[in-house]
Amino acid sequence: MANEAWRSLYHFAERRFDRGGGIRLHYLDEGRGDPVLLVHGNPTWSFYYRDLAKTLAGAGHRVIVPDHVGMGLSDNPTDSEYKYTLGSRIDDLERLMASLDVGPVTLVVHDWGGPIGLSWALRDLARVKALVILNTAGFLPGPGYRLPWQLGASRTPLGPLLVQGANAFVEGMIKHCVTRPMAPAVEAGYRFPYSSWSRRRAVMRFVQDIPRSPSDPAHPLMLWLGDNVSNLQGLPTLVAWGMRDFVFTPDFLRQWKARLPDAEYREFPAAGHLVLEDAAPELLPAVRDFAKKHAGARR
Repeated sequence: MANEAWRSLYHFAERRFDRGGGIRLHYLDEGRGDPVLLVHGNPTWSFYYRDLAKTLAGAGHRVIVPDHVGMGLSDNPTDSEYKYTLGSRIDDLERLMASLDVGPVTLVVHDWGGPIGLSWALRDLARVKALVILNTAGFLPGPGYRLPWQLGASRTPLGPLLVQGANAFVEGMIKHCVTRPMAPAVEAGYRFPYSSWSRRRAVMRFVQDIPRSPSDPAHPLMLWLGDNVSNLQGLPTLVAWGMRDFVFTPDFLRQWKARLPDAEYREFPAAGHLVLEDAAPELLPAVRDFAKKHAGARR
């Protein structure tokens, strides 16, 4: 019954794109009109954007929401078949968007979707007309930042047992990344793609890809992103932040304000990391109105 319930919350046509090597990336392509691209993080999937996708499609937008490889309803290749790195994720988004007949988009990013989507945008800013940033980073943390212990534990030798064996990363997100308990159907939706050790591979690889030293593969990409993120300053930007996020703490928000001082900022004091879950009544119409306002904008 829980499975049926979550599907009633996520009633979209399923689409597939071959990103190469026969690996299929699942994505949503809903509505017609001015395009909006929504990019998720870890361990969420397009389910995180279910209500925003419905809201934007209903307001006259074409809404595109990919599931990263190994996540959501996308294929789940082995490590020998696919390189689970930030660079691969950016390339996947590049290939998907090149395959679609889409003009300049309003880009919405959250969590790991920030480095992925923003790096894609910075490759060619003409593809983006406006930007919505939700609890993410576009730069390496400042000096003194300490990885939350929940993430740190996942990076120890016990990480695979915790993340892939006990599904601790997904369960921890459900319990600790919101300030209001999720409905059972919503919990079931977040758990659905990650039902086994192998289906949690991508979740583990995302955790392992968090750059902690210059030797980590994602470090040079994040360094490049941080050096170039100020080039987004010319885009209309809404930054909406759950202030009770223990991963992307308010210090990340302060860094965004220093880098993008002209952006519009909305703070949600009672919301956690999954700000769209905790602050939906206020945030959904805010993003809808922002996207409508800048629908005809060009850089």
